[in-house]
Amino acid sequence: MMKKKVVLAFSGGLDTSFCCIYLTKDRDMEVHSVIVNTGGFSENELREIEKRAYALGVTSHSVVDETKNYYKSCIRYLIFGNVLKNATYPLSVSAERVSQATAIANYVKKIGADYVAHGSTGAGNDQVRFDMIFNIMIPGVEIITPIQTLPEDAWPTQVSETRERDIELTFQKGELVGLDGETLTPVKAIQKLQEIAQPYGIGRDIHVGDTIIGIKGRVGFEAAAPIIIIKAHHTLEKHTLTKWQLSWKDQLSQFYGNWLHEGQFHDPVMRNMEAFMADTQETVSGKVFVKLYPYRFQILGIESEHDLMSNKFGSYGEMNNSWSGEDVKGFSKIFGNQTMIYHRVNEKK
Repeated sequence: MMKKKVVLAFSGGLDTSFCCIYLTKDRDMEVHSVIVNTGGFSENELREIEKRAYALGVTSHSVVDETKNYYKSCIRYLIFGNVLKNATYPLSVSAERVSQATAIANYVKKIGADYVAHGSTGAGNDQVRFDMIFNIMIPGVEIITPIQTLPEDAWPTQVSETRERDIELTFQKGELVGLDGETLTPVKAIQKLQEIAQPYGIGRDIHVGDTIIGIKGRVGFEAAAPIIIIKAHHTLEKHTLTKWQLSWKDQLSQFYGNWLHEGQFHDPVMRNMEAFMADTQETVSGKVFVKLYPYRFQILGIESEHDLMSNKFGSYGEMNNSWSGEDVKGFSKIFGNQTMIYHRVNEKK
């Protein structure tokens, strides 16, 4: 009798290694391991993971490179929206899991597997994200989740850089396309910024939030490049977008981040919000100047031809070139007219 074919989302770590042994030995299945690279693995690491997979008994092992697609379909919208969960946490993990689950589902279709397996636990968000996307994309494929425990990790990087450093980020229509005067693709720019900023220990924090399954979760994270990019991008937006563009972006971005966090990337409303956010980025171009210190950074300023804080039209306070004091008096009466009428009509007798 032919063995049943299962695709295993494989990272080479303890959990998925156990899954590999369980599926091959206990379940007697034909295991096809797949690792989805979203940009975090080197070629040497991928080769070592492949060796480990075959040593554990898989029938085949594949690497799916989703780096460019991950940026194009997801990461750039998190930057456009300045999305930080609870104003703290860059949605690196939840966004990555959505990309990984989608790529795994497509691979299951490609090889015609009977089952799909992953190493997430039932105690957190990842199992919901993986299982929900599998149910959406490959509803006829049975999901196997062997793991019941959740490991903990410490800070991945030790601080090794203590000298202050000035860097220059160049944005074009909301996307990071340059670093210190060097023109780069957005993916390469993010990777290079991470190499520069990570040794400073920047982007560390502890986030407490709500999990999909209704319990509170606490996670320590380290995300140097995401935090710097989002804060720099937001500063540039504050100079180049209008009050109501910023206001509506904030509202939509919060929903977008929450819905993505809960794994709902394939909901069509996400495409509608992405279209809005992309449209707002037409004038978000320029340079942002940042100083790096151990454990922190500072946004020093921006340069942009689209800067709305221009001295051509006046300065904050008393000086302006566009209206007079009498104009302001008239505007004030009109601007508050409806509220004045409401209070006049409804004042207590």
